[in-house]
Amino acid sequence: MSLPLALYGAAMSLLEPLAPSLLRARARRGKEDPARLNERLGRARAPRPEGPLVWLHGVSVGEATSLLPLVSALKHRRPDLTILVTCGTTTAAALLEQRLPAGVIHQYAPVDGPGAVRRFLDHWRPTAAVFVESELWPNLILAARARGVRLALLSARMTAASANGWSRWSASARALVSAFDLIMPQDTGTQERLTRLGATTGPRLNLKLIGEPLPADPAELERLRGEIAGRKVVLAASTHPGEDALIANAVRKAAPGVVLIVAPRHPERGPEIAAMLGGALRSQGEAMAPVYVADTLGEMGLFFRLADIVVMGGSFVPGIGGHNPLEPARIGRPILTGRYAFNAADVYADMFAEVAAIEAADGAALARHIQGLLDNPAIARRMSEAALAYAGRQGAALDQALALLDPLLAP
Repeated sequence: MSLPLALYGAAMSLLEPLAPSLLRARARRGKEDPARLNERLGRARAPRPEGPLVWLHGVSVGEATSLLPLVSALKHRRPDLTILVTCGTTTAAALLEQRLPAGVIHQYAPVDGPGAVRRFLDHWRPTAAVFVESELWPNLILAARARGVRLALLSARMTAASANGWSRWSASARALVSAFDLIMPQDTGTQERLTRLGATTGPRLNLKLIGEPLPADPAELERLRGEIAGRKVVLAASTHPGEDALIANAVRKAAPGVVLIVAPRHPERGPEIAAMLGGALRSQGEAMAPVYVADTLGEMGLFFRLADIVVMGGSFVPGIGGHNPLEPARIGRPILTGRYAFNAADVYADMFAEVAAIEAADGAALARHIQGLLDNPAIARRMSEAALAYAGRQGAALDQALALLDPLLAP
């Protein structure tokens, strides 16, 4: 083991006794589920069924959502397997509790302390483990590998900044990436960076491009359409601080009579947004209003269907990198994004080429594009069709991933 990894392991051993106090402090701030802190310490809340078990991990909402098509496909192809899905945030846990198929076990992932990792692996004894995107926790990965767990990193993502950081500890990086039996990067940039760190990569896979349209309650959809009463709707999806007012101002400038639905990435921001924009809060049961703040979880399929135009958040302020445009694309909606969508740069490049999405450099450009799409329904319809067609072509990559995973699973 390299010296930096040995030092990391020793440091985590020394710090691990503080983990319960740190987790309780996070729970007081709403960052952890106080009833399930033991899971973060590697203590299971459910028994392990007999037979082979495959463990899938996605840290937050986006990664956990991207796992759902893989979970469904594995459950269909390998009904003999027990499937365990872990995550690291309360919002991801709430989503998984709603949307995981029956029989799939959900638990919070352990912190990366040696004791928590040992308890977790002792209990669950996975045959294989599938990590999504950028989860490189040294103790967890190396301990699993030492026990003979077959490891896969799917839809792998590594930014230039992360790669530069790991390159300073090249031996440690090589040890971690070499622990994986299969790595499928989600874009060419990640593939090049992982290769430089010593990884052997397979074909590209972006799990966020795969999946069925998000579900929606038909009765609630009709009820809200009745309240909208034929007005046009712009959805600001997965917004972050600094974007809500920018998008609202663009909508007011483009079409004052339009309904704006704001669905913040973090629903706890709902009251703040409603106060700032003078809007109604869905979480409080308030009626549809010119500004309607959708501060709930698990209902994005409902709001995408209500929208005539979707503005993707996380892309109008630096540092976030944008969010998955395939969710509205699967429902066939015209998509507008800001210029800071680097997390989905390859996807947007393809969608721009097919006029399935449009980039707005700033608030003024966003207002022009909103007005243009509302004034020209034929163009909006063409964008919707292009988005739907692009989304429909992405499913073949999942079949390739399942074929490559098969040798890692129990026979």
